[in-house]
Amino acid sequence: MRSFDTTRTGSAPAFDRRHFLAAAGAGAAGLALTGCARGDSTAVVPGAVSISTDNGSWDDGYRKAGEALKPLTGYGLRPLSNPEAISYKQVTQMTLQTDRASDMIKWGAGYELKSLARGGQLTDLSRLWQRYENKGWVREGQRASMSYRGKVYGVPLYESHYVVFYNKRLFARLELRPPSTWDELTHCAAVLKRNGVVPFVATQFGSWPAYEWFQELISKIDPDFYRALMAGRARYTDDVPRRALDIWQDFIRKGWMTPPDYDQTNGAPGLKAGRIGMFLHGTWAAQGFTETGMRPGKDYGAFLMPTVTKSARKSVITESAVLAVPSSATRHKAGMASVGAWLAPPVQRVWTDFLGDGSANPVVRAGNPVVAQVKDTLARERVTRLIRYGEASPPNLVQGNTQDIASFMTQQSSPDETLRSMDERAMDEWAAWKRDEA
Repeated sequence: MRSFDTTRTGSAPAFDRRHFLAAAGAGAAGLALTGCARGDSTAVVPGAVSISTDNGSWDDGYRKAGEALKPLTGYGLRPLSNPEAISYKQVTQMTLQTDRASDMIKWGAGYELKSLARGGQLTDLSRLWQRYENKGWVREGQRASMSYRGKVYGVPLYESHYVVFYNKRLFARLELRPPSTWDELTHCAAVLKRNGVVPFVATQFGSWPAYEWFQELISKIDPDFYRALMAGRARYTDDVPRRALDIWQDFIRKGWMTPPDYDQTNGAPGLKAGRIGMFLHGTWAAQGFTETGMRPGKDYGAFLMPTVTKSARKSVITESAVLAVPSSATRHKAGMASVGAWLAPPVQRVWTDFLGDGSANPVVRAGNPVVAQVKDTLARERVTRLIRYGEASPPNLVQGNTQDIASFMTQQSSPDETLRSMDERAMDEWAAWKRDEA
């Protein structure tokens, strides 16, 4: 998963304005401990823009992207990493209210960004976004998940899509082909199972992966319902979610899915070894397959999961984190210059080559041929893009419902019990969100 996530079983509640005072003590303590996590803090370093991030494994990628940014802006990038998700969110929100904020911050899109933007501590990037639109460096539809009340507060750090990776050599040996219909998908699963292969990866290990199949099944039954549900305009107890959980439960009972405690880091090796046939995941996972020695397009490929019903429009779950500029950035002008050049093709080619994924800039082609093919399919077939569950609704709602889904996966709750709990929480959290908005 590329963006930070706080939906881990047993973790603290998602941090928002309603929890700010309660968490202030913890945040203040975190600030005292951030010397190691944030390097030399946000003190000015000549020729470098600071970026707060929760993923230390990307530090080298930021530096390489900074080398491509420097000819355009005069600044490289200096990542300040705090890999602990809860601490990162708390510390970042605390520093936004001081004069010590980083020049840029990495944050989640959708309601993660809205939760931060409504505090008034982020810079309005609407004019910058218009320049990106004029250059053709953003696609139609991206703006909504970067905005709050009509103003843009972030630019996409990356863009990934949830697809089904598969072992091409295994499929060829079993005379299977990438499915284009739901019947073909279940046929592939049945054949794989008969041949001693687990058809699908599905896990709640790490918590957030629990919602991968939930979002996928609902969107493949009815993408319009998915949008309505994410916006609080539909109920979790409606027919579509119940049908999704019935399908999912049937797959589990047939032995078509890995155990719920399966570690996804074993997914790529399992696919390579032929122990697993298909792996629903973000396109950012392609790099992991390549790193196991599988050749993209030859040893592994990817396809969009077919719709459950033929009448449903094709859709894909899309994930993106954002880069935002704090109003109190230590060097605000430098931060704005760097965000303003982030989607420039020379920068994006370096960045996406490091990630092994696709760019949020539609004119930049992915270096990985499997990811490039996915992007081509989305454009050619005008596939509807849907924001990922983790960012599509208020953070506290997502966190609690992810735990409910995990209970369903471990068979601690029935479909009805799961959906009732999710629905009750949705009513409470949407009401709380609206109260906070007022």
